[in-house]
Amino acid sequence: MSSSEKFHSFGNNIIVGVSGTVLNDQDKRILSKLKPVGIIFFAKNFRQDTHYEDWLETFKQLTEQIREYTERESMLMTIDHEGGRVVRTPSPITRFPYAFLQSKAATKIAKATALELKSLGINLSWAPVADIFSNPNNPIIGPRAFNTTPETAAKSAREYFIGLKESGIIACAKHFPGHGDTSTDSHLELPVLNLSLEQLRNRELIPFQALIEAGIPTIMTAHILFPQIDKDVPATLSQNILRKILREELGFGGVIVSDDLDMNAVSGMYKNSGTVAQTFNAGCDLLIISGNLPASSPEKIYDVAEDFVTSLENGSLNESVIAAAKTRIDKLLAIALQYTPNILDRNTLLQHAELAISCAYGG
Repeated sequence: MSSSEKFHSFGNNIIVGVSGTVLNDQDKRILSKLKPVGIIFFAKNFRQDTHYEDWLETFKQLTEQIREYTERESMLMTIDHEGGRVVRTPSPITRFPYAFLQSKAATKIAKATALELKSLGINLSWAPVADIFSNPNNPIIGPRAFNTTPETAAKSAREYFIGLKESGIIACAKHFPGHGDTSTDSHLELPVLNLSLEQLRNRELIPFQALIEAGIPTIMTAHILFPQIDKDVPATLSQNILRKILREELGFGGVIVSDDLDMNAVSGMYKNSGTVAQTFNAGCDLLIISGNLPASSPEKIYDVAEDFVTSLENGSLNESVIAAAKTRIDKLLAIALQYTPNILDRNTLLQHAELAISCAYGG
């Protein structure tokens, strides 16, 4: 594989964000040069100042532009769409309540959510949260989790996954091996959880195991340091956590995706050469570089790509590791249906709004 081929091949392993409701020149360069396999959308990618028909048409044009510049027919078009505060889309797309209030109707809500996401051209939702609402002082998870015990969280997360799957949306369990007991936000700093492997087995791993047994196709890593398991690096870069626990012990054979590498918990690590190789060698198949956080910059994407190429050339990253990752990603692409944005009828949206209200008030 030549250097240019290695550089282009990096696109098979990354998901990026774009700057706004239309592509700027930097977006076009990144999309055409790296040809990323997926896009992650945020609120900034939707017009907030106009009616449904207008913002949807603008978003449709954006997705068409993305496909034009990546020259990919099959892509992962992704979004964080959990409910509560983690919703990026404008009205009238339904803002369901936090997962903690969805447990009585998780499958029904997931099916409604899937219908709406498909109407946007989205085929992968970064949900369900498989963390446990175990720490009331957690600043980042809390009610984003489905419940307070491993068994109840596992049951609802599994039901939500089934609803997405049956409705044609790829699901992703997050944040492995568990973010529910942290007291700091990994967007801002690196959380540390001083839990043993046995403690993880008895609590945090239970929802992930349930979702793996149900066939979840993707799992997202947590940017958290577990010093009793790996004292040197957070889960995203840890072979002990991703290869030994997730792959070998839990038997997960799907795609492992990093949480956003622009988050402060890890962003500084990716300024160091060799970190990309360490991430893939740990077990990650797919990296998210959103460009949506304070630590973001267009240059970072190129720096990470250069580190990828250098690692292949100096042998610290074996081509067989990337080939295996690409095989798993290709299997994911094979089930990723490609949807065209379309307007949903008013009655459907009203029914979904009523479901959201019912859940919010304990119905």
